[in-house]
Amino acid sequence: MITGLMFRDSIISAANNITNSRQAVDALNVFPVPDGDTGTNMSMTISAAAKEMKTLPDDCTIEEASARCASALLRGARGNSGVILSLIFRGFSKGFKGLEEAGAKDIANAFKNAVDSAYKAVMKPTEGTILTVVREASEAANEMAEIQDEPLEVAFAALQAAKAALAKTPELLPVLKKAGVVDAGGQGLVLVFEGMESVWHNGVIVQSLDDAGVTPVSMPSKSTVANASDDIKFGYCSEFLIEKSSKAKEKDPLRLRAFLESIGDCVVVVDDNDIIKVHVHSNEPGNVIQAALKYGQLINIKIDNMRYQHANADVGVKDGEKPIIPTSSAPENDYGFVTVCAGDGLAELFSDIGADCVVSGGQTMNPSTDDILNAIMNTPAKTVFVLPNSSNIIMAAEQAIPLAADREVRVLQTKTIPQGITAMLNFDEGLTPDENQMNMMSAAEAVQTVQITFAARDSEVDGKPVHKGEIMGLCNGKIVMTGMDKVDIAIKTTEKVFKKNEHSLITIIYGEDVGEKELDHVKRQLGKKFGSDVEISVVNGGQPIYYFIISVE
Repeated sequence: MITGLMFRDSIISAANNITNSRQAVDALNVFPVPDGDTGTNMSMTISAAAKEMKTLPDDCTIEEASARCASALLRGARGNSGVILSLIFRGFSKGFKGLEEAGAKDIANAFKNAVDSAYKAVMKPTEGTILTVVREASEAANEMAEIQDEPLEVAFAALQAAKAALAKTPELLPVLKKAGVVDAGGQGLVLVFEGMESVWHNGVIVQSLDDAGVTPVSMPSKSTVANASDDIKFGYCSEFLIEKSSKAKEKDPLRLRAFLESIGDCVVVVDDNDIIKVHVHSNEPGNVIQAALKYGQLINIKIDNMRYQHANADVGVKDGEKPIIPTSSAPENDYGFVTVCAGDGLAELFSDIGADCVVSGGQTMNPSTDDILNAIMNTPAKTVFVLPNSSNIIMAAEQAIPLAADREVRVLQTKTIPQGITAMLNFDEGLTPDENQMNMMSAAEAVQTVQITFAARDSEVDGKPVHKGEIMGLCNGKIVMTGMDKVDIAIKTTEKVFKKNEHSLITIIYGEDVGEKELDHVKRQLGKKFGSDVEISVVNGGQPIYYFIISVE
């Protein structure tokens, strides 16, 4: 049988195992752009759980250990890969509920719950990722449990299947095959399972290497999990929480999910104890609300017009930075703002335009759900707007929504620093939360974002080779140009998005690795190119990773 003590120690072992190899996992990221932080995000996520496990006594039950683990993972989740990992272990926790120790069929059932939890929460499940790995591990565990009563054999079968599934990921995602790598999230999950297996089969906790996980990875980052860039077919984004009622007409969240999928897309339905988190894009927001009311009371309702939403990008962070947290936490004001960025200059800028809390986050070290929750709870407002400013932070931010008990939290889908700045500048204290959210996102979506960074490894994007060390010019998150001169790439990439008679303002946010002469040259050349048609502003963002972040409005 698998005891609570074994589960406790296996999580500590798993955290050490992936932390020891996190840089190797980081280096696997090639999709959607050649950058890397999946190993860092997953290791930091499960390390939060390992810290919690160390407080448990030897006689803890597997129910207690798995529940504490799931809670710590949720709060410590970083990046999309970390959030998905937390969902997998939340499924394990559901499978072990009410148990002192787990047998073969309990292990198999826990895997079933893990797969359900992970797949249900992902808007568009992509095969060839961590989802495939956990699903095939679950299938093997359940097949073994039918013929074997020994839980260790069931766990071992799951591990072997996970490894086999990982090896097949390049056949499911062509971009992995072209780059000659396996999926980074899947590799991270296999390392977690291997660390757990070391305890369960051999009684040995994998030890942390002295030089592993101490120094931050000095390379760009973005989750392996794909960020969709499909055309918007449905115009209204509905998002809310359902407080379950024992007297509700409906009980099964899967029925709600099925209905929402029949009238819209981008569906997320997460069943978490006493609440159900719902997100859907549809053309029938009224029908969405009516269907949800069958399950209980609705809270934190927001309905946005998302017809023009279309953007993808990521931002940077510097390890060692501390979130700026105010001392007051009572919800005294009507509105407050939490924003995520990296660099002293950007932190100061966001504070100047009204941010109550600035959380350090982005490249190589995404803030956790708990980091964002702490900032929310230390924002003295009844309604707190959270601006992630990165597609890889949105999911972690949304996990904080049901955890903020005494205030309303609204996560704006800002995916770049310029989107976040513009959103805040379009806030109007005289408007309702719904009106503000609609206006802020509408303004943010109109911003064109140029980012100049570098490739962390050789890869191929949209059929074009990208070599390690090359400078990449990104327009709204997509690589449009590569070369070796960051100044030249910055100028040419900006020229691609600026349209006369449509745009009149360019803001150049320069990073910590940009010299004064380089900055002056970019500003001068853009001034010559567009002349009196444009006003050019300069901000010392001090951000790492990105040499330039340029907004065009």
